[in-house]
Amino acid sequence: MDSTSSSKQLEVVEPIGKRVLVRKDEDKKTTKGGIQLPGNIEIPTITGRVVAVSAQIERDEDYPIRQYDKVLFNPKNAIPVDFEGDNRLFVVPVEDIVALFRRPKE
Repeated sequence: MDSTSSSKQLEVVEPIGKRVLVRKDEDKKTTKGGIQLPGNIEIPTITGRVVAVSAQIERDEDYPIRQYDKVLFNPKNAIPVDFEGDNRLFVVPVEDIVALFRRPKE
């Protein structure tokens, strides 16, 4: 076991204030009908999975957002986190989360 790798701590991104950390879904290159989309298409809202929520959001009953929720968000105010090579992590203000995807309770 290499002593340099075992002593390194993994960095964690923890949102603060009324923000959540979202990993955006892969960009769609093809529609359900099979139409190829151009790479520079401007989509006003995108989907992703919540990686982490701030302590403030976690305690606030007005925001039912939890870790691992699939969300639809407006990327206008999202701040990209230069943490991974593919750069799919974003800190998103909770006001820009426009919908949650939930399965109906049986």
